[in-house]
Amino acid sequence: MSALFVALMLPLLAAVHYYVWRRTVRDTTVRGSRPRRIGTAVIMLLGLCLVLAPPGEWTLPRPLAVAVVWAGFLWAAVLLYLTLALLVGEAVRPLLLRAARHRPAAAAPPAAEPAQVPAPVPAPAAVPGTGTGTGTAAEEGTAAAGTARTAQAAVPDPSRRLFVARGIALAAGAAAAATVGHGARTALGPPRLKHLTVPLTRLDPRAHGFRIALVSDIHLNTIAGRARTEQIVDLINGTEPDLVAVVGDLVEDGSVRDMGRAAEPLARLRAAHGSFFVTGNHEYHAGAEQWLDLVRDLGLRPLENEHVALEGFDLAGVNDVTGEEHGQGPDYDAALAGRDPDRAVVLLAHQPVQVHEAAARDVDLQLSGHTHGGQFWPFTYLPALSQPTVAGLDRYGDTQLYVTRGTGFWGPPVRVGADPDITVVELASPRA
Repeated sequence: MSALFVALMLPLLAAVHYYVWRRTVRDTTVRGSRPRRIGTAVIMLLGLCLVLAPPGEWTLPRPLAVAVVWAGFLWAAVLLYLTLALLVGEAVRPLLLRAARHRPAAAAPPAAEPAQVPAPVPAPAAVPGTGTGTGTAAEEGTAAAGTARTAQAAVPDPSRRLFVARGIALAAGAAAAATVGHGARTALGPPRLKHLTVPLTRLDPRAHGFRIALVSDIHLNTIAGRARTEQIVDLINGTEPDLVAVVGDLVEDGSVRDMGRAAEPLARLRAAHGSFFVTGNHEYHAGAEQWLDLVRDLGLRPLENEHVALEGFDLAGVNDVTGEEHGQGPDYDAALAGRDPDRAVVLLAHQPVQVHEAAARDVDLQLSGHTHGGQFWPFTYLPALSQPTVAGLDRYGDTQLYVTRGTGFWGPPVRVGADPDITVVELASPRA
């Protein structure tokens, strides 16, 4: 993975940074000027922070890691939207330059009062037929005007091109800053509370109205720590759910030693039938066993390819597909073994793509996360390349699938077009 990053990502990042530097610094400043030197240094420093942020989050000294992660990941989002805005600017640049060329020149200031000089001595009249002497006054005026026009055309006028370059750079910068500012406020603000009623044909009437608080992708990291977990726990407890389901990616990549304290508020989760947990792909990047031990200590029950019988339905959980690389992959048959096939079953599985296995086993409802809803535009379209549903409720045969956008973020603390959410799923029985 590191070789792929070096071979592909670093040259691409370098090319994008050069383009942004060219349009925002080189084209808008004078060679050798102080603004150009400062702008060049800032872009180089931010680019370095972007490259150092992923590995440096867990390897650099804590204060330096926090600074590098904030600067690097925020710059990643700014770089994306700044590049997109500048590319839009390429389309309008020729039009603006053409309009600037046709703009009338500013009126020249009035000339100073000329000093009194002695009148010139008239030149002698030309002798007819000799070809010597001066021309007429009209001829002299025409020659002088032509010379002035030639001199004016020979002098380049970069001011209009500079004006257009600065205007596009400022507009692109403002658009990128506004987009990232809104996205950061959305990502770091409280998740939306959503409510959804899902009818299940086989649900026992005793479970009618059963409420599951679904949360996914908390992604504890250097930016989103203990305070974020406390906020999420308070929101969940405020809904007074019957059950809490945490469907993976509690942590981004850190170990329990690094991020365990940030997860401790989960011990305050309150639900009549308890809190349950299944692994996501990031748990395996961080060392799944240590995180499974921690969530047990915090009072959550991991469902590792197993199910529990609740009043009116069965709750099952499977490991994430990434666990296959560690010999801990999902086992749907084991998770559903021994249950009454006439009872409704709700399956917790981190990735939506796992619904195909669930549908093959007559699962009534699968609850998933993983996609973040794409997190920020234009990446909102990418999850659909690998996941059957990106967000919301969908149906695959007799199996329904609901995908939450999750509460956290991966990489840049930015969400655009994919608000974070906690969903309260209320089960309904048609026989109630």
